[in-house]
Amino acid sequence: MSDWTLLALAIALSLALIGVVVGLVLAGPGPARTRARHRRPRPERSSFRRSSKDKGRAERRAAIIINPTKFDDVSLVRAELTQASAQLGWAEPLFLETTVQDPGTGQARQALEEGVDLVCPLGGDGTTRAVAVALAGTRTPMGLLPKGTGNLLARNLDIPVGADLVPALRVACSGRNKAVDVAWLELDPAEEPATDDSGQAEEPVEGPPVQRHPFLVMAGMGFDAEIMGGTSEEFKARVGWSAYFVTGFRKLFVKRFRVRWSIDGRIQDPVLARTILVCNCGTLQGGIQLVPSGRVDDGLLDGVVIAPKTLIGWGSIALRVLGRSEKDGNELIRTTGSVYTVDADEPHPVQVDGDVIGEATRMRVSVDQQALIVRVAGS
Repeated sequence: MSDWTLLALAIALSLALIGVVVGLVLAGPGPARTRARHRRPRPERSSFRRSSKDKGRAERRAAIIINPTKFDDVSLVRAELTQASAQLGWAEPLFLETTVQDPGTGQARQALEEGVDLVCPLGGDGTTRAVAVALAGTRTPMGLLPKGTGNLLARNLDIPVGADLVPALRVACSGRNKAVDVAWLELDPAEEPATDDSGQAEEPVEGPPVQRHPFLVMAGMGFDAEIMGGTSEEFKARVGWSAYFVTGFRKLFVKRFRVRWSIDGRIQDPVLARTILVCNCGTLQGGIQLVPSGRVDDGLLDGVVIAPKTLIGWGSIALRVLGRSEKDGNELIRTTGSVYTVDADEPHPVQVDGDVIGEATRMRVSVDQQALIVRVAGS
């Protein structure tokens, strides 16, 4: 395929995508209509009835940790989930709400102290990540009730995603346990040099301590974090995950930066990258498989360096990813390992599971194999 063909294809795909998104923004239905249009048919009541072997068994109880910013009326959500829990043969849930100061970790620990059988984060990937911190290393399973923009872990595990929360609750209450990996990002914040009265920079002062962040899907430095940080909550609420593609098109040519990196202690050749990702899962929004062989339970991470120079390079990457090709080149480098260390010459934004957590010049990523139990479909 010629360079001109690749260029034309990349431009056509980009224009088509932007046209679809603009159409959604200008003509899309409001929130109430959207919920109605996408609501799944309610299952028959008989599907909730307990079998004879469950009768006489003590009722199990779930804790549901709600991110209240995702809902107009939390009381309605509580009522719906309480009713659904009863129909599934479970006791009334223990409802806890996240706060700005505590996005879910403290609430999950409280739920464990209460002795619940299941802990369900009800929010986006950030809420899920915060709850996972408390549950990692325990035998208490996590049930996913996805209500964010990306919901990447839920999509990778085939958890129902939609306006109706009952199908996801059914999986959480009656599904099977699956042990998944938990990845950890250790971040050295950007050091700020001290200055004397004349404005001359002195030696950098000792920065704050290394920050440690868990993640379940992926972490990244560069272009991907620029996209996450540059997409407003209002726009995401309006068009969903497509908002990220619009922001990404605007930032296609952010400056490349020099990356020095290693895998399991083995130093790799330096690269000029637009972004470097370390993935625990392989599937992105829209079902795009960035790492076709990626698994969430194998104790391994997948590193991805994205380094196109031109629009043609972006087109080449798009064809490989969309075609699920495992062939790499200078624009796309995919690797596998258990510990990644990444160093950049200048501070760059960093994200974990879609949340920008600041800027850094260095990040180290490791993984705890099968440290978290998650409920998935099946018996």
